[in-house]
Amino acid sequence: MPLGRRTEDADTGAGVDSGALTRIRRWTATVAVLTTLAVGCTTGGGPDEGSRPGERTPAPETSEPGGGGDGPVLAVKIDNVRQARPQTGLDAADVVYVEQVEGGLSRLMAVYATRLPSVVGPVRSARETDLELLRQFDRPTLAYSGAQSKLQPLIDAAPLAAMAPGKAPSGAYFRGADRVAPYNLYLRPAALKPAPKPGGLASTGFEFGAAPEGGTVTRERKVRFPAARFTFTWSADQKKWLVAMDGTAARTAEGKRLAASTVVVQYVAVRDSRFHDRWGNVSPFSETVGEGSAVVLRDGRAYDTRWERSSAEDGTGFTTAEGKRMTFAPGQVWVVLVKA
Repeated sequence: MPLGRRTEDADTGAGVDSGALTRIRRWTATVAVLTTLAVGCTTGGGPDEGSRPGERTPAPETSEPGGGGDGPVLAVKIDNVRQARPQTGLDAADVVYVEQVEGGLSRLMAVYATRLPSVVGPVRSARETDLELLRQFDRPTLAYSGAQSKLQPLIDAAPLAAMAPGKAPSGAYFRGADRVAPYNLYLRPAALKPAPKPGGLASTGFEFGAAPEGGTVTRERKVRFPAARFTFTWSADQKKWLVAMDGTAARTAEGKRLAASTVVVQYVAVRDSRFHDRWGNVSPFSETVGEGSAVVLRDGRAYDTRWERSSAEDGTGFTTAEGKRMTFAPGQVWVVLVKA
């Protein structure tokens, strides 16, 4: 097999040669045309329950949660390669975590604490980093497409409600008709009834309020992963940071620009985890327990801060250079976990 650039694998989200990926995409597209059945979850161990073939992705109208779950938040793993964009329902998240995965690419974990969109996706597989991040919440619900076989027991043992397609209620997941697998798996959050509760973000350690003194006037901030890049540009009109990914403006499925009220560029240790894909590519693990530096963007200014998280059960506190508590602007928060 001729070797090409390593990129995301169509089945596992890990690195694979670009030539092989091209052949996989052609094969997948052919199957998508010929089959009249919904495609099964690529990492979840079985077909999607309640999915119907050729569904068009509905518009993600935000609605109140249904009730009946244990924890205060719903976390959804969302793909972030070019084939997965534009994402659906991402603008309704309270917090968006950006983490590094195999091949230096990025993946998102959207946390919903106050409202639920009608549809979220495309949903992809979980990583070990997610488990440490989610320990700060009380029995959160994690929606994901599946996981590496040796990681799955850790997910099952974690203090959360794991909702992959094989465990979710009928109709929670479906395959959209506008994309090929694995970029077309979507979630109807109301079917999970995770019941976000008021104050669900309190355990994060985030404090919202008026901007502290200081900071540096900033129009734009760029963040680079080995194989992904993000740009956050201040919009005085919207009073938010407009998001661009890999040089392209990030939008919702309806064409709305993705924008954050606060952006946290959090510098963390990124090391090899114990897990790898079938080709031997090691999954990186971003350490979010400990301490380090961070840059917080809000209100058109950048604040140099320190972050500290004593244990996985604790939230993360941010302190300004003057030793005061860093406050966030009300609205969506993006936390970009980048290698220190």
